[in-house]
Amino acid sequence: MAEEPTKTELATLGGGCFWCLEAIYVGLRGVRKVVSGYAGGHVANPTYEQVCGKQTGHAEVVQISYDPAQISYEDLLRVFFTIHDPTTKDRQGNDVGPQYRSIILAHDETQQATARKIIREINEAGIWPAPLVTELKPLDHFWPGEAHHQDYFARNPWTGYCQVVVAPKVLKFRETFADRLKPVATVA
Repeated sequence: MAEEPTKTELATLGGGCFWCLEAIYVGLRGVRKVVSGYAGGHVANPTYEQVCGKQTGHAEVVQISYDPAQISYEDLLRVFFTIHDPTTKDRQGNDVGPQYRSIILAHDETQQATARKIIREINEAGIWPAPLVTELKPLDHFWPGEAHHQDYFARNPWTGYCQVVVAPKVLKFRETFADRLKPVATVA
């Protein structure tokens, strides 16, 4: 008997530098693939330099392919709200500009409704000392980032930015969500 193919869904999220989000989500059980890119703007096929120039309207985002039988969209959002500061407009730490804004780009009405529910849940729980400023809008188009931005942390763990910014976020994520991590291959 043939095995039933597993379903894959997409989530598109921006919470500062896409290198941080990608490095975190690739380790989450149920996530199949994470692509760094750009969304939420008005220029077709933007480059990193254009996005950093703050004139395209795009945010640095990740597009996550995931198996909803292993992880829900709600849980992806709960992780999202713990791995970046969703209370600072156009900023994450020292990264400043609209490309670093907190944004959820919904793929359909169900994701939009789920995101509204989770935003309300997070605000009501008082987890953050200020209200969330996360933008919620329908995904118009996702533009994959340049090849050198993909798997950046895995390929460049010793760069200054990765050591000072990405690595601490990844460590906090691994400690907080240890029960949701993909199994690590062991060497015999």
